[in-house]
Amino acid sequence: MRLSRFALGILLGPAFFAASCWAQTSAERVVIDARAPGRPFPHFWEQTFGSGRAILTLRESYRSDLREVKKVTEFSYARFHNILHDEVGVYDEDEQGHPVYNFAYVDQIYDGLLKNGVRPFVEISFMPKKLALRQDVHPFWYKQIVAPPKDYIKWDDLIRAFAQHLVDRYGLDEVSEWYFEVWNEPNIDFWTGDPKQETYFELYDHTARALKSVSPRLRVGGPATSSAHWVDSFIQHAVAQNVPTDFISSHGYADDTVQDLFGTNEDIPMDRRLCLAIKKVHDQIAASARPGLPLMWTEWNVPSFGPLNARDTVYVGAALADDIRQCDGLVQMMSFWTFSDVFEEGGPGREPFDGSFGLVALGGIKKPSYSAFALLHKLGQERILQDNSNVLVTRRRDGSLVIAAWNLVDPDKSGTERSVEFEIRGVAPGSEVRVSRADSEHGNTLAAYKSMGSPRYPTQAQVRELNRVAEMTSTQNLRLSKGFIKLQLPVNGVLLVEVLKK
Repeated sequence: MRLSRFALGILLGPAFFAASCWAQTSAERVVIDARAPGRPFPHFWEQTFGSGRAILTLRESYRSDLREVKKVTEFSYARFHNILHDEVGVYDEDEQGHPVYNFAYVDQIYDGLLKNGVRPFVEISFMPKKLALRQDVHPFWYKQIVAPPKDYIKWDDLIRAFAQHLVDRYGLDEVSEWYFEVWNEPNIDFWTGDPKQETYFELYDHTARALKSVSPRLRVGGPATSSAHWVDSFIQHAVAQNVPTDFISSHGYADDTVQDLFGTNEDIPMDRRLCLAIKKVHDQIAASARPGLPLMWTEWNVPSFGPLNARDTVYVGAALADDIRQCDGLVQMMSFWTFSDVFEEGGPGREPFDGSFGLVALGGIKKPSYSAFALLHKLGQERILQDNSNVLVTRRRDGSLVIAAWNLVDPDKSGTERSVEFEIRGVAPGSEVRVSRADSEHGNTLAAYKSMGSPRYPTQAQVRELNRVAEMTSTQNLRLSKGFIKLQLPVNGVLLVEVLKK
């Protein structure tokens, strides 16, 4: 059996590991001063996650996946479509056409989130069948209706009743900590009002005012558009009409086209598109009449690279780390779409590792992305600026340094291992260092799954075996040598270096 250098280090101990690291050549030098000033570094990338539609939250598989992701990210909010879909049973009409409300499933949905320490980021969608102007059905498997309401008086009454019920059940102090986002991606096929923008603004105005009539403390925002659209015109409209707006939300994915995101034909690599789109919206808000509005990026993910299904691979870790570096300071929260593959936009899942969005694959198998999020959760609460574009330097409240480094290579390209030599100043030259990794050999459940023969229906024992792999990020306790440490980074590897404060 052929062992990797890192595996040999585990077997033979830190002395071998350090010696093998120092034997490498052509190292990239990174100088870090532990005494350098820092600035706040809130964990904006892991505070909110998207998920499959509302009714799926009642499944034990959904809640189990939520608990597992909560353990390693401590995320606070979950966002999903369809709280008003007929399968949730919120809205009906009697024979005379009078509204009939039923919040029984709504209570079970939100009770389940709150019991697990996660609050709703409420996406108000989609249209109940008997309230719809037309039966315009979206092509998703669960066939949500995406038309405007037939009667805005009935819509307003529904929103007020919904919000009042939530306040009555959970208390205003709790519900005022939630976010209410009006609709989902009205600039594309999730909204069939005509003209789209004008009719969405009408929906937003009614919804925001109805919510605020229950309490001005309820937080409402939009326009929840795809690909960073409409934000400037949305703010202009809200100001002109004096419509309540507590935050701005939009969406954008790294594999959205440059034309869609920016309206140009520039050659912008996918690894830069997401944060440039966020910066575009950030700058639009800053230049607007409401420059203090917080920005919530309520859908995003790394590119999938089509049939390469990159979201199932170790690529996610390096891409995530690089997005954190680029997007820091531009956005209050980013909601990764999604935390789990309990997700049915294209119909019921058929097998694990099918290229879907989540951190946890079908059957409860933790993907390499799960291991990467767990690793990067350990970053500190203060960022020390660093010129190197493949490194994040942070500091914890206790003064410990936490450094992330990565070797990002797009899955459709080839790359080589990198060697990085850290010189860490301002700490004892022989300080204890803890090194953890997520890469092709550490936390790579996809490789382990393939080595099992890619079973379509893994047994519970196989799932447990795979999840042990997910948690093997191979922490090594080492020491600086005269203030230096030299480490190797394989293609799409992420490593975390903790310089511990005694």
